Amino acid sequence: MHYRNLLAFLHDITAAIVVWMAAYWLRFNMEIPPLYIDGMLKSLFVAVPLQAAAFWHFGLYRGIWRYASVSDLQRILLTVGLAGLIIAALVFMTSLQHLVPRTVLILDPLLLVLAMGGSRFAYRAWTEHQLFGEMRLRGEPVLVLGAGDAAVSLLKEVSRSEEWRVVGLLDDDPAKLGRVLNGVRVLGPLADIAHWSGQMRVKHAIVALPSATARIRRRVVEAATRAGLDVLTVPSFDDLLSGKVTVSQVRRVELDDLLGRDPVELDSAGLHRLLGGKVVMISGAGGSIGSELCRQISRFGPSRLIFFELNEFSLYSLEQEFRKDFPAIKIVCAIGDVKNAARVAQVMQQQRPSVLFHAAAYKHVPLMETDNAWEAALNNALGSYSIAATAATEGVEKFVLISTDKAVNPTNVMGASKRLAEIICQSLQKPGGMQIVTVRFGNVLGSAGSVVPKFHEQIASGGPVTVTHPEITRYFMSIPEAAQLVLQAGLMGKGGEIFVLDMGDPVKIVDLARDLIGLSGFTEEDIKIVFTGLRAGEKLYEELLADDEHTLPTPHPKLRIARAVSVAGERLAEILNWLTQQSPQSDDELRRKLRDWLPEYHDAASGEPENRR
Repeated sequence: MHYRNLLAFLHDITAAIVVWMAAYWLRFNMEIPPLYIDGMLKSLFVAVPLQAAAFWHFGLYRGIWRYASVSDLQRILLTVGLAGLIIAALVFMTSLQHLVPRTVLILDPLLLVLAMGGSRFAYRAWTEHQLFGEMRLRGEPVLVLGAGDAAVSLLKEVSRSEEWRVVGLLDDDPAKLGRVLNGVRVLGPLADIAHWSGQMRVKHAIVALPSATARIRRRVVEAATRAGLDVLTVPSFDDLLSGKVTVSQVRRVELDDLLGRDPVELDSAGLHRLLGGKVVMISGAGGSIGSELCRQISRFGPSRLIFFELNEFSLYSLEQEFRKDFPAIKIVCAIGDVKNAARVAQVMQQQRPSVLFHAAAYKHVPLMETDNAWEAALNNALGSYSIAATAATEGVEKFVLISTDKAVNPTNVMGASKRLAEIICQSLQKPGGMQIVTVRFGNVLGSAGSVVPKFHEQIASGGPVTVTHPEITRYFMSIPEAAQLVLQAGLMGKGGEIFVLDMGDPVKIVDLARDLIGLSGFTEEDIKIVFTGLRAGEKLYEELLADDEHTLPTPHPKLRIARAVSVAGERLAEILNWLTQQSPQSDDELRRKLRDWLPEYHDAASGEPENRR
């Protein structure tokens, strides 16, 4: 037995002895008659050994006193109550019934619960510096925004550290105003944060609203930032439910928290049927969307994940992450190019995937517009044909193409090449064959090559932050949300559909820059914003539907189906013959051909307007 457990056991036996005698003392108004003193001592040698046996049998010494909780109190109540019933039964069946008053049999369990439970909670309060209010003298003062269950849990966990000292709570619920939670008062509504931050002299605020809508969290964070506070937040509600993190793991507010998008509702049962026990292949697995797809898919119990990736370092990084964080998931790391049909077929023949998510693509608009245009067409269009056609031949049941809003009325090579990929994949859909589903969405925050990492670098170097145009807007969603909706669309698709994700409201890029500057602790006086002009092939705004498309609703509120015009089989053959020719095409020749295949494509060089509504 550990010495701490032995000390706890001896404490409880001592408490049982003292309490048994105290019960007699209270019963006889502090003057025990001589006859009952003898009975008290005789019954003591019966009651205390029975109670000690019960303490040990019911495992009162498995816990740690400094973490005593309600469950420990419940165990004490059960143990002491059962022991009391056994002692009462023995007393009434033996000669002790004349020496043990019934009042003692009632008082003893009550007093013993108070003694055992009270000592444990007093010890915990002492170790957490709360016994004499010492906690209020330690740590950095902080306001907690929110007074719900998450805030209560946060208060309990913060009390164990010396880093933070919570001096007040703010919440919009009028019923909570003035209430005290875990020793901390609810001072007022969230709108009063500037007033209370000045009065309480705090420099930090923790947002404890994990179940609130993203719009409410954004409002709260903006108010705290305007008050000059360094804003932190507890993990999201999904992370708390998944058990990945605890409330006490506060972190800095990220741009995702301000995006104003609510959590995705997934059909978990359906996704378990689609992915559970299946071999799932992800092309472009090392990219931003591809790697997040791998993480999300692992939640649904695939029998094996096939990571298909051309970039060696990205594949290595993903492999190391899964070996560490998902050791139970069987993985296969295959290096290969989606344009290499022989390599794609080799991997599929060896691994026999049932579901394939095609995320491999060149996506950087300016980089693909000049000097690399032909490679963009080959990788995005021909690569999609190569992997989709091979998947159909090798018995893949469902193929999901990840497309982009830039494929709609494209004004750049990247978008046009992705629209070609959509057309090619739709044309491969055959009745009763592999189900081919396309998912089209906009920008994702923090993906490789996106504007957010660039802004972070510019802010870190002291600015300026460069934005191409003061009116340029984009649709944004977080990487996890995009991956989740891809999975949901893949589940719902029956073949041939183009799913359009609800991207919410478009966001001005300049507002995004201002948010990042504020979250980094600066003002626009510290970090300037400079406008540089639109780049080649860049639109002022993105569209999710082309002029000849309309959508149909689906059972999921964030997914709609676009009815896009496809191409005839002979036209598809012409496109493939052109893409498979040996000689690379010049940028001008490539754009001319794209205008032939895609009447909706209007590049800057053609003289057409960049945006049409």
